[in-house]
Amino acid sequence: MAEIYNIVIIGSGPAGLTAALYAARANLRPLVIAGLTPGGQLMQTTEVENYPGFPEGILGPELMLKMTKQAERFGAKIVNETVADVSLAARPFRIKTDRNEYDAKTVVVATGAEANWLNLPNEQRLRGKGVSACATCDGFFFKGKEVAVVGGGDSAMEEALFLSKFATKVTILHRSDQFRASKIMLGRVQANPKIALMTNVEVVDVLGVEKVEGLKLRSTASNSETTFKTDGLFLAIGRTPASEVFKGKLDLDAKGYGVITGGHTGTNIEGVFWAGDVADPRYRQAVTAAGEGCRAAIDAERFLAERGEIHEEVTA
Repeated sequence: MAEIYNIVIIGSGPAGLTAALYAARANLRPLVIAGLTPGGQLMQTTEVENYPGFPEGILGPELMLKMTKQAERFGAKIVNETVADVSLAARPFRIKTDRNEYDAKTVVVATGAEANWLNLPNEQRLRGKGVSACATCDGFFFKGKEVAVVGGGDSAMEEALFLSKFATKVTILHRSDQFRASKIMLGRVQANPKIALMTNVEVVDVLGVEKVEGLKLRSTASNSETTFKTDGLFLAIGRTPASEVFKGKLDLDAKGYGVITGGHTGTNIEGVFWAGDVADPRYRQAVTAAGEGCRAAIDAERFLAERGEIHEEVTA
């Protein structure tokens, strides 16, 4: 007779682990399915200086280890497995991983979203050493330096404007001479004396050994290559939410982000809740993801309490 968990949390980044902490403290004995990248994107982040409570900053992996231990301290069970399929048509819900199957009264989806990368030879090697996909996370480290932003939409304009508060010069690199950005955002960029636009170019590779020292660029018009000196490279070419397994089962928007129902953390299926970047195309911060994990756990607890199921021992 297999146990039916009160709550199964899919994902182990800040959203998933915060949901686990709150659920565990509510005596819900949550199960966390860690996923492909246990700890989420912060496991690939060096210094985190914008998470409250760490005035001197903290390494991303260290922060996630602390969050993991805190959730486990209160009874959360964490398994290093990857979800392969979910059955959400009726309760209890069934989650199939690469190793096991689990039944759950409620589910929190906290699978996150991954920044889109250019897949260049040295891009990932220099990630956290000058290559970033989050200006609000890493912009402060480029105070007094020159940086480049790749992209042509509103996100690229927003990143460049934010970076101009710290960097001495920001160059937006775009492979076309036509921008997808709105006129108002493009106008703000063009009016900023610290921001330059370089069109009809694409980044071929990132240069540098221990840190970013420059970029190799190719002209999309002439195919000629040049070297561009810069201290940092910021990617603003979109993000991909990790929602593939939920297609056709939960409501997603055109870009694959979870659609929140009812103004809280609910999905279109009662008992299933969103948390973190998988349903957040706007803020994409560790602290906001943690907040959403808290909300989702509280929503799940209230869902169970309203049905008198929290202390009920159910077996299948």
